[in-house]
Amino acid sequence: MTDDRHSQRVHGLDTLRALAIALVVLHHYVLFVSRADTFGWVGEIGWAGVDLFFALSGYLIGNQIFAAMRSPAGFSLAHFYGRRLLRTLPNYYAVLALYFLWPAFRNDLALPPLWQFLTFTQNINLEPGTAFSHAWSLCIEEQFYLLLPAAALLAGALRGSLRWAWAAIGFTFVAGMLARGALWQELVDGRALGLHHYYKYIYYSSFCRVDELVAGVALALLKNYQGAAWRRLTAHGNLALGAGAAIVALAVALFLADRYGFAVTVAGYPLLALGFGLLIVAALSERSVLRRARIPGAERLALWSYAIYLTHKQVCILVSGPMAARGYGPESPLAIGVSLALSVLAGWLLYRLVETPCMALRRRYLPVDQVMAAPTSETPTSPV
Repeated sequence: MTDDRHSQRVHGLDTLRALAIALVVLHHYVLFVSRADTFGWVGEIGWAGVDLFFALSGYLIGNQIFAAMRSPAGFSLAHFYGRRLLRTLPNYYAVLALYFLWPAFRNDLALPPLWQFLTFTQNINLEPGTAFSHAWSLCIEEQFYLLLPAAALLAGALRGSLRWAWAAIGFTFVAGMLARGALWQELVDGRALGLHHYYKYIYYSSFCRVDELVAGVALALLKNYQGAAWRRLTAHGNLALGAGAAIVALAVALFLADRYGFAVTVAGYPLLALGFGLLIVAALSERSVLRRARIPGAERLALWSYAIYLTHKQVCILVSGPMAARGYGPESPLAIGVSLALSVLAGWLLYRLVETPCMALRRRYLPVDQVMAAPTSETPTSPV
């Protein structure tokens, strides 16, 4: 998210972002609270909300960088990093303080060392089941924010830079598939701790999980450097919507059938990246149903989604105990409703008390210039 102002929003991107946070919250409720088939296949596949966040983030950040690089003023690393740090760090540090300073908040679960959180390397060889484990995706985001500008500037300095950029995108997809395949065969296939290794070395791995981020960058590259192709693509928004929904449905079916299998591990994430990329195209297409539709509450949920993401899991866990003591188990409608409502409330409080003042400081001292105004006015879409 790059701005908390409500003007000139693209409702389709709000819808996708709201969908992403809803999926993640439902999945974590099933995984850490109810430990049952509470929401059916939706709860089981809800982890894919993070992948949708990645695709949105890759598009938004890539769009900012490429648009600035094409401007007469050029791209400012200091301006970019200043804005990103003011956007991501305050909320993150506030929640991180809760985990480290209030043991009851984390249910006395083990925490990785503080330096891993501060350096955004917590996802590397992360042990499943540790406190604040869902910060793994934020680590990948921050690593992405650090490396993408340097890669873009390097490509821009080369002759035939557009060819190099597309080659790098293609190489990243292929290399990620090869890496997941090799790790699966070495650490997962037939191993007693295969599932543990799947999460620790594949699911949380930076290089194994960049497919959707790269897909978003590819869309931004197409938009900024191959305008005619981008216009042709976005002229068929409803077709992109149908194709994207069909591809995502296929990927979901494959993951539900064999989540940890070799073929799905290798090819499932690029398939999700393609489907989510097409949904983003639909959300940006003027005539698309997805862009025009205004889902009640989606804009607010999109606006608070980063704060909700940071707080929701522990809120649900902490609420479940008192609710169960009063006779409302984690699968009861009342317990579910209270948990979800308090998750949104906690996210809203973090948004109002921490994020909003920091966004005001950013608007004052690091304002969006004209080059950055076009991409950011589309909507705040990055996961963090």
